[in-house]
Amino acid sequence: MISTGGGRAAPITKKLTMRQVKCVQDLQTLLEGKQDLICRYHTHELEAHQIGSILLQQINAPRQTVWSIVRRFERPQAYKRFLQSCNIVEGDGGVGSIREVHLVSGLPATSSIERLEILDDDQHIFSFRVLGGRHRLQNYWSVTSLHEYEVSGRPGTLVLESYVVDVPDGNTREETHMFTDTVVRCNLKSLAQVAEQLALQEDTNRLSMSGGGSETDCNRRVEM
Repeated sequence: MISTGGGRAAPITKKLTMRQVKCVQDLQTLLEGKQDLICRYHTHELEAHQIGSILLQQINAPRQTVWSIVRRFERPQAYKRFLQSCNIVEGDGGVGSIREVHLVSGLPATSSIERLEILDDDQHIFSFRVLGGRHRLQNYWSVTSLHEYEVSGRPGTLVLESYVVDVPDGNTREETHMFTDTVVRCNLKSLAQVAEQLALQEDTNRLSMSGGGSETDCNRRVEM
């Protein structure tokens, strides 16, 4: 059981193509090698009034590129489209720092106050906890880990994001699951888009610095 996109685990079916089957098998192999890390960071004990989930996202960009976006506690709006702005209200951006984020208009929430719990540059693990704010996702706690993964022969990243959150009064567990999964899934897909664009830009800059600014040279040769 596994998902190859930004979603919860889904059963493998016979409708998958051979390429998709290989992709799923590769992901399963990768996850099997990360069991200790997953058990440590992505296994959460739930209270009776809480729900939790873990979602996956493949990104066609090197892990370090993706991490350079995820690790910035002071700038989550770089890829989280529902956020309008962010201010650090306590700390220097390291573990223990607290931020206040403001959401875009039109949503059933306006702000959130969050604390950075984990920022591990060696294992590429990021975690934050919601302390308060004007929204319904009370006691939300998220852990994100990044794993190297080869995509079509190129370095890629597999992102795992797990969360725990209280079920709001007046909502069912299923409704809370669906809403929260949708938000996290949108954030992960947006992260993939931003990271892949950044990776493309980095490749272009690398080519230019290594003598790839050859467009001018080519033009000169044509003129000659």
